Amino acid sequence: MASLDFMKSLQFAAQKHSKQRRKDPEGTPYVNHVINVCTNLVEAGIEDEAVLMAALLHDVVEDTDTTVGDVEQLFGTDVASLVHEVTDDKSLEKAERKRLQIVNAARSTRRANLIKLADKLDNLRDLQINTPHGWTEERREEYFVWAKQVVDNLRGTNEQLERELDEIFSQRNLL
Repeated sequence: MASLDFMKSLQFAAQKHSKQRRKDPEGTPYVNHVINVCTNLVEAGIEDEAVLMAALLHDVVEDTDTTVGDVEQLFGTDVASLVHEVTDDKSLEKAERKRLQIVNAARSTRRANLIKLADKLDNLRDLQINTPHGWTEERREEYFVWAKQVVDNLRGTNEQLERELDEIFSQRNLL
């Protein structure tokens, strides 16, 4: 059974992402993404509640007016540190953020890496089906190549998530 803290993190994520949509043709509610990331973790056998809560909250600092301090105040230091660890610095150029994701993947904690793997898995599953609005096929393919570089630096974190990602990479002839 889900704890009250877990349910509050889900509710908070839903509220913060309520006006956001994915870039797919249907404009899927963004909150579906964070729920999918959390579900990927549960399906991979992850029971660590802080990791699951951080998965639900992994984009609130990056994509809303929420700060790491807000997350800490509401959900504690453990969850906040995980959210901070998986949050890109939006003050940097996009190319630098993407480069740092590759580099930092090898240095991150296992718990943060679980969230990163589950996040990449959901993004790639979506990208297999939908080309985001405004993306060319070349940009889509570049995302798969970049995501594989990130995932390669996360190896040894969770066999099931990595196997599911490898199935996608294999379909794209990236293995």
